[in-house]
Amino acid sequence: MSVTSSGPSPVSLPRHRDCPFDPPGAYGALRERRKAARLAFPDGKAGWLLTGYEDVRELLADDRFSSDRIRASSPVRAFPVREDDPRRLGSFIGMDPPEHTRYRRLLSRWFTVRRMRELLPRIEGIVTDHLDAMERTGPPADLVRAFAQPIPSLVICELLGVPYADRTAFQAWSATLFRIDEDEEKIFAARDAVWDYMRDLVAAKRRRPDGALLSRLVHDADPAAAFSDAELTGVGLLLLIAGHETTANMLALGTFALLCHPEQARLVRERPELTDDAVEELLRYLTIVQFGTVRVAREDVEIAGARVRAGETVVASIAAANRDPARFPAPDDLDITRDATEHIAFGHGVHQCLGQHLARMEMRTGYPALLRRFPTLRLAVPVEEVPLRDDMLVYGVHRLPVTWEGRA
Repeated sequence: MSVTSSGPSPVSLPRHRDCPFDPPGAYGALRERRKAARLAFPDGKAGWLLTGYEDVRELLADDRFSSDRIRASSPVRAFPVREDDPRRLGSFIGMDPPEHTRYRRLLSRWFTVRRMRELLPRIEGIVTDHLDAMERTGPPADLVRAFAQPIPSLVICELLGVPYADRTAFQAWSATLFRIDEDEEKIFAARDAVWDYMRDLVAAKRRRPDGALLSRLVHDADPAAAFSDAELTGVGLLLLIAGHETTANMLALGTFALLCHPEQARLVRERPELTDDAVEELLRYLTIVQFGTVRVAREDVEIAGARVRAGETVVASIAAANRDPARFPAPDDLDITRDATEHIAFGHGVHQCLGQHLARMEMRTGYPALLRRFPTLRLAVPVEEVPLRDDMLVYGVHRLPVTWEGRA
């Protein structure tokens, strides 16, 4: 029997975690029902929450649902995106085909597996440089500042052609944009500042071309489908912010999880053949996009036992789906020997993450290099004192104090 819009009272989006590595426990109870849950949004509207693996995959691949965020309710913020805001240009993750298709077609060739492999020597060099600096400085260290944040930031800056010296500014703007309970005025101020920064950078690339990606997009695009400067500004912003925020948090949170599971850390350190499996399992186990992905029904649709009305928002909980026991046996166990390749931490369907190959390359390089260089690496504070990013759209840790046995 289908759930209807006038059915059960809406639930609030689960946010309380009992364990730093597990999604909120309430997701498990909702998932056991094997159907959509009615969900209350901060803007006063009601929609739906999906928590099962197959249901989430179905939603993300169904073109009867739109990715247009103007039409969607946010699961964690009450204020809307402004429909007439020109800064939406280039943010293709919130677009539908055929507009989305145009962006992906022009960008995908720059993020192929082959092109990312060409970056491997440089990524290895960046990782080594930061490990050398950690060793010279000696313990203790904040792994976020010393390792997890600077590596992907430097990689994406070099790839795009963004001056790394400007990282303090764009990381601060990014932090404001990702903070859940931030004041609306501060969020729009940060949005304006980072937009102006990237707009000026695009203009500089047009005047003085270089070999980096942003410049190539400015000068090498097919004239029949070339991006405007406003579109390039939005594309550059999306690639820059996503390129350092997501991988930085995976490197830090993944290391935290491994340090709390020493046998798994030992396997990463001692068995190189497990590196790829370890990365996929950590992506599944941790799922840092903690509040899910939103879609809006274009028409009345039946999904997961719910009759979703046209215009209603559906939230797909990626974190809950990646812990679905119907797909992953013993899903709450971190097991880097399992085959977790069908996880959906990078999404599913046409909006699957453009930069996933780069993120994998950085993690496959970073985790084993860190654990081999510092085999005695451990937390410098009790687990409960590690500050978690409960307050951010992308989950992780604000700091990760670590120590190790230094040289005598």
